[in-house]
Amino acid sequence: MRYTRLGPSGPVISSVGLGSLALTGVYGRSGTAGADRLIRSALDAGVTLFDTAGFYAGGRVESLIGRAVGGRREEVTVTTRGGVRRHGPRGTEEADGRPASLDRDCDASLRRLGTGRIDLFYLDCQDERVTVEPSVARLSELVAAGKIGHLGLTGGTPQQVRRAHAVHPITALAVEYSLWGRRPAPGLLDTVRELGIAMVAARPLGRGFLTGRVGSRSGFEPGDWRRADARFDPEARHSDDSRLKALESMAARLDVGAGRLALSWLLAQEDQVVPVPSTRDPVHLEMNLSASSVELPAGTREALSGLFPPRAEGQPSAPLL
Repeated sequence: MRYTRLGPSGPVISSVGLGSLALTGVYGRSGTAGADRLIRSALDAGVTLFDTAGFYAGGRVESLIGRAVGGRREEVTVTTRGGVRRHGPRGTEEADGRPASLDRDCDASLRRLGTGRIDLFYLDCQDERVTVEPSVARLSELVAAGKIGHLGLTGGTPQQVRRAHAVHPITALAVEYSLWGRRPAPGLLDTVRELGIAMVAARPLGRGFLTGRVGSRSGFEPGDWRRADARFDPEARHSDDSRLKALESMAARLDVGAGRLALSWLLAQEDQVVPVPSTRDPVHLEMNLSASSVELPAGTREALSGLFPPRAEGQPSAPLL
């Protein structure tokens, strides 16, 4: 495992982190015992960045991570998120970035994680009723109080990032970032580069698509969140499957899996990018972490960049749910 610093003054972390959405069961059943073993395996493999959110499975995932890393808390960086709630893939989405709500979100996460300080707390930028300034100002007070170590944002426009950073230094920006269609707009990348903000790549494997092991949404279990993702429609998949085959061919020439190559592409970007793939399978965990050891030739990196068309400039980032 390789290690890097999250931004110029953030914590030192593993170059590949562990996301936790898969541990909620939204991509298939995930039992508590199996999830606990997975987190401990990640710890033993050298992972020091664990990414979660207060609304994952009603807070149960935070509690699970808190117990699993409890005896090794000083070794790891745990990030969580406040300011948004989600009720199922097609249910209501509630964004709430009001300062008082962020107070409650932070205190609830501290209790569930069983810690006195959250290493990095993300503010979700979806609440249109509240500008980022008062929300970040309140979180800055929680940093001063010792409840939070560093601040981050999820989503957000270049303007929101600049305004937030002017109130309190932003360490990291988390957005959906992968080869498969959704990438940060160039303006957003320019902004975080200028301000020295690290980029955390959520859904770096395209919800499993880039591994080559995921079919169309008709084959997903009834509760699978990918059923609500139009990218898994048969018509959408038809055009993307040929690109996936090209990715698999490139991976085969390098003697790596398609998913490992997709993660290596993120790690090879000129800007600091830290992928946090989510999985509930120990074998897939091992494959994901091995991406940190791949040295990607420059020509391959460029070829991969042109393989899947990025989203149009100006299109908002997809909410991280």
